[in-house]
Amino acid sequence: MSAREMDRPAADGGIPDAEWLGRGLAGLRIFVGIIFFANGLAKLFTFRNIEIGPYRSFLINREETRSILEREAGRNEVGFVKTIVDDVLLPNFGWLQWVITFVELGVGALLILGLASRGAALVGFAQQFGLQILYMSSGRWTFEQPHEWVPLLILLLVPAGRVWGLDRRFARGGRGGRWRGFPF
Repeated sequence: MSAREMDRPAADGGIPDAEWLGRGLAGLRIFVGIIFFANGLAKLFTFRNIEIGPYRSFLINREETRSILEREAGRNEVGFVKTIVDDVLLPNFGWLQWVITFVELGVGALLILGLASRGAALVGFAQQFGLQILYMSSGRWTFEQPHEWVPLLILLLVPAGRVWGLDRRFARGGRGGRWRGFPF
């Protein structure tokens, strides 16, 4: 892509055309997908730390997931949240950890591929908004969770899998149009 194409003026002189907006949303979709998929891989293969030269960081593995649930439920002052975590999630964590792992892998893969991307965004949104509720009264940074679920809400509302994604094939209707609309 040439510099001239990058600076192409919008059709009305101010608002970028749909192609450019679609590419931006596709980039967001793929980025969010990579985040989900990487955390799913960390849970599947039980690793946490990433070190590449001077870069040091971590992903959320299964052990860290349990630790987050325990720690945040202990801080949470909303009664039903602590009850759900302590009485439902933690006692069943043995199999729920695998549900969480495969949800993250699935959501990530679908967002990266742009396949059923709005449905994947809905599932990812539910997971991340659940964490928002868990963190609600724990004195966290104001934007601790919204930066996770707001992009998913946008991807849920806008069919971002139609640019650089497989949703485009389904959005055309497939056989008799039976695949049109949500989750594509």
